[in-house]
Amino acid sequence: MIVATEESEGRKPFPYVAAFFAVLAFAALIALGTWQVERLHWKEGLLATIDQRIHSAPRPLGAIERLFAEKHDVEYWPVTAKGIFLHSGERHFLATWQGDSGFNVYTPLKLDDGRYIFVNRGFVPYARKDPATRPQGEVEGEVTVTGLARNPLAEKPSYIVPDNDIKKNVFYWKDLSVMTATAGLPAGATVLPFFIDAGAAPNPGGLPVGGVTVINLPNNHFQYALTWYGLALVLVVVAGTRLRSRWRAEPEEGRS
Repeated sequence: MIVATEESEGRKPFPYVAAFFAVLAFAALIALGTWQVERLHWKEGLLATIDQRIHSAPRPLGAIERLFAEKHDVEYWPVTAKGIFLHSGERHFLATWQGDSGFNVYTPLKLDDGRYIFVNRGFVPYARKDPATRPQGEVEGEVTVTGLARNPLAEKPSYIVPDNDIKKNVFYWKDLSVMTATAGLPAGATVLPFFIDAGAAPNPGGLPVGGVTVINLPNNHFQYALTWYGLALVLVVVAGTRLRSRWRAEPEEGRS
């Protein structure tokens, strides 16, 4: 007895292995596209939240404290605080502003109750790091700071970020514990667990330059989703074309 096979009938065997991997790739591409859609909705919600916050009225520092205690998130909430700057405790963070290299100046602000909060007063050029080069900006007496509250960092953002150079007073990331320990604050001083980025109100002498907070969260998830879904569509077209060509190439007797 002769058993007819696809080869004996002039047909090639069905590419089961290739079909399996094609289905697997299609599923992966669809999953990646769907994930990007989810990220898109998350990013749009985040951007809407930030926009709502930065355009709200400034809140007293006490209200921001309570919000941080409840939610541990005060990022970009407008806030107002009063106190006296401890200029000797300036911490300098490497930064750029409008194409210039320099530092963002974080200064402890002593509050009425004796506690402190670090305020990012703004940018100074590299050559003006030493406060002696900008004495007019070292304001004395009680000041009112209006700006944006900023969350603390639990750890260094990335391994590629350099370690803070304490001896040179050059910081690369906001390590609040180290800032507190090296700012010359009184023993046992309490420092609030978040920061303030000062607004754009001018400082005497023009330095530091306030209002340096940059809110730039790229939202490319829609393009990414289109890319993954587009690749899935291309895979379907290629696989369908190959199968159609294979079906047409079969001898007539193989389909009878």
